[in-house]
Amino acid sequence: MAFTSRLLSKSKQLYVGQIVLQHQRLTPARSFAKDAALPALKGDEMLKNIFLEVKKKFETAIGILRKEKITIDPDDPAAVAQYAKVMKTVREKADLFSESQRIQYTIQTRTQGIPDARTYLLTLQEIRIKRGLTDDLGAERMTFEALDKVEKEIKKPLMRNDKKGMGLLLAEFDVINKKLGIRKEDLPKYEQQLEHKIAKAQLEELKNDALEAMETQKKKEEFKDEEMVDVKSLDIRNFI
Repeated sequence: MAFTSRLLSKSKQLYVGQIVLQHQRLTPARSFAKDAALPALKGDEMLKNIFLEVKKKFETAIGILRKEKITIDPDDPAAVAQYAKVMKTVREKADLFSESQRIQYTIQTRTQGIPDARTYLLTLQEIRIKRGLTDDLGAERMTFEALDKVEKEIKKPLMRNDKKGMGLLLAEFDVINKKLGIRKEDLPKYEQQLEHKIAKAQLEELKNDALEAMETQKKKEEFKDEEMVDVKSLDIRNFI
């Protein structure tokens, strides 16, 4: 019992912090984006406002996590669905970005001012790789092939302000979407699937961290004879 109590009292706080920080790290960028149109503030005042905004979001997230049950079991679809639901509530109540919104914001900021279509697509590819997103359908390859086709037809690099050339490229993209069965009206479903995959990956990370923490404690002489607890039995709400 001593092993369990000490492990939970110290290690579980870390897990809670990870859950919150995985979403809280979005706050500064979003705050700056929202406040861009406000009058310029002095450095100290701006930092104070940012701190208070982060504090408010953090407290909101903690309040939700104190109430909702999270089971650290990435292999249980019900546990993954519940975790995804809790994280969605955290994002909505604390006004944080979802993963798809983060990607969209990154695309907007990274591609702003890019003049040509090829650099634009290469930038999207770089963002996808850095985000750890896979292209199982091969859509990325098809988009570059479509660009090659259009540039061969217009006999020059395609610029994004070339309305006729971009029209040709977008028409090729429509063909690709139809071939892959991708429809605009299904985008909310794709976003939900993405959030579900992320929830499963985060639970897997939490599980691994919990097991690693328990293994570390187990090596200490005072806990040598204690049995490790089942990660699924840990209740974050008791240690926030």
